[in-house]
Amino acid sequence: MGNNIQTVNDEISLKELVLKVKSGLAYLRSRWKIILLFGIIGAVLGAGYAFFTKPQYHAVCTFVLDDGAKSSGFSQYAGLASLAGIDIGGGSGGLFQGDNILELYKSRSMIENTLLSEVSFDNKKQMLIDRYIEFNKLRDKWKQNAILNNIAFTGNPANFSRSQDSIITDIVITINKSVLNVSKPDKKLNIIDVEVISKDELFAKQFTEKLVETVNNFYIQTKTGKTTKSVTIFQRQADSIRTLLNNSLSGVASSIDATPNANPGMQILKVPTQKKQIDVQSRSAIYSEIVKNLEVSKMSLLQETPLIQVLDKPVLPLEKEKMGRLKAIVIGGFIAAFLAIAGVLITGLFKQIMP
Repeated sequence: MGNNIQTVNDEISLKELVLKVKSGLAYLRSRWKIILLFGIIGAVLGAGYAFFTKPQYHAVCTFVLDDGAKSSGFSQYAGLASLAGIDIGGGSGGLFQGDNILELYKSRSMIENTLLSEVSFDNKKQMLIDRYIEFNKLRDKWKQNAILNNIAFTGNPANFSRSQDSIITDIVITINKSVLNVSKPDKKLNIIDVEVISKDELFAKQFTEKLVETVNNFYIQTKTGKTTKSVTIFQRQADSIRTLLNNSLSGVASSIDATPNANPGMQILKVPTQKKQIDVQSRSAIYSEIVKNLEVSKMSLLQETPLIQVLDKPVLPLEKEKMGRLKAIVIGGFIAAFLAIAGVLITGLFKQIMP
């Protein structure tokens, strides 16, 4: 008996649901003019949005990175270096392992250095940050603030004021949020895409190229910095010892020339020449070792220097993204009609609850 009651209740509930749906549809049909009006208004707004909205330009730079960390030759150089008493280790590759280099592109320092770089726009030199402020019309928003309206970004960034640093911080946040996209299309490969989206076509192109140049130069300098210092030190030592060795050789020759017909029975006359010869021998040995270390360091530097090959650069005209007028009309009309239907139903339900 309980099952029969449950079945009856289910049938009644389903019947009531169908009746309510029919009642709701009938109520919507009675308000079709309001829904149509809202749909037309939404379509007009969509058309206006498509007409007045500026297109977004996409600048993409694709490059391949080969740091050579896993090449077989490296172990051979490391073995030579260990024999010479030099530890060339693994360089600074750990800093750029995995996706760290992707985060490097998004760092404040890299974006700030790029923004403060001067590039050419239509054969006219201009800083990227000034161009960004210009096409975003930020100075129009700063007119009421005399300090911000006349602010400039020349000079040493380390000496920037609080206002200058604050503006740069806001721009960096905006760029990371809606302008810059750095990714690896394939996680197994070392191919990196750097994409910049902007309303200014020239800014998108120049910012992309300058950012890639800035980050890649920093990458190379950091990765090879330790070995480069070693090469510089060994080269300086080699030049210094070579000068002393040349002086010693000149000293030997001068000492021999001073006593051209020395008496073989007077050994004291040979002492100055012998001393000079000892200096030549010791400095020759030292110079030989330093040159060996120098060559090993140069091989290590060559091995550690990564190969960065740009595959594709942004080329004008850039890819343009803009919503079509027909698409905007359809979407605008649909959204407005949907909101009108929801509003009509809520209003009708409210009248039923509170007549």
